[in-house]
Amino acid sequence: MTRAEEFEELRPLLFSIAYRILGSVAEAEDAVQETWLRYEAFPARPASVKGFLSATVSRIAIDVLRSARVRREEYAGQWFPEPLLADPYADPERSAELADSVSMAVLLLLERLSPLERAVFVLREVFGFGFGEVASAVGRSEAACRQLAVRARRHMDAGRARFEADRREREELAGRFFDAFRDGDVDGLRELLAADVQMVGDSGGKAPLWGDGVFGAAKVARVLAGFVAPFVRIGGVVEPHEVNGQPGAIFRDRDGKVVNTLTLDILDGQVQTIRAVLNPDKLGHLGPVADAWAVVRETNQARRRPDGA
Repeated sequence: MTRAEEFEELRPLLFSIAYRILGSVAEAEDAVQETWLRYEAFPARPASVKGFLSATVSRIAIDVLRSARVRREEYAGQWFPEPLLADPYADPERSAELADSVSMAVLLLLERLSPLERAVFVLREVFGFGFGEVASAVGRSEAACRQLAVRARRHMDAGRARFEADRREREELAGRFFDAFRDGDVDGLRELLAADVQMVGDSGGKAPLWGDGVFGAAKVARVLAGFVAPFVRIGGVVEPHEVNGQPGAIFRDRDGKVVNTLTLDILDGQVQTIRAVLNPDKLGHLGPVADAWAVVRETNQARRRPDGA
């Protein structure tokens, strides 16, 4: 097997590691590409290709994250990870860990960890690497990595909600949610929302946003129901789609361009949090991006003309 073939075989794993450390599709893809360049230039064959590449992509991602954290502190409004429609890496023995670790809620918790804690948590808890492999990847002793793992687990457990375990029930509730949403059914939506539900968005200051968020079942239901009819009237499409391993949707304009994504956090049979990513810089990997300002203007005009005239 050639180096290129070995690398391509491991590319899904490398991307999945980098994405969980960075929370960015674009930065993860860049980290994987840089890993290939270093592997291509490496003079000898590593004893373990998987170990060498996993360690290399982890170190690159840690360095990128250290500089990215400064930019994220100066970010306009709330920062969310770039939406991921499908995780390219699958491991039946770790399917639960992999699915949980890519959710918006967990990725936001990971943002609270230091870059080293985050990398150790991802490699150890998500992908099941041994502490020797983790130590090699992050350039610390095994003892130090064990301490980092304990701290990371403590922070994650303190902030993590217990999301709906039954995937089928979660998908059924999401289906009812999007049916009610498309019908503009305020009462139907309100029944599915937790009393203290919050709808929050990441626009990066580059797309229209509803202030700091919308809070409470009655308000969220009214906002959602009031938006969908005029949006559909101007040719908009709400396309249910799993996003970051959670029930969600992609919103498209009449030309099929991406306006935003939406994800639902579901717990105890209710929608607890609705997160929208509207920043066009975070949507380009999903396809051509719409002019969200133009879409909102046209939607508002359609709202003032309920007869569609």
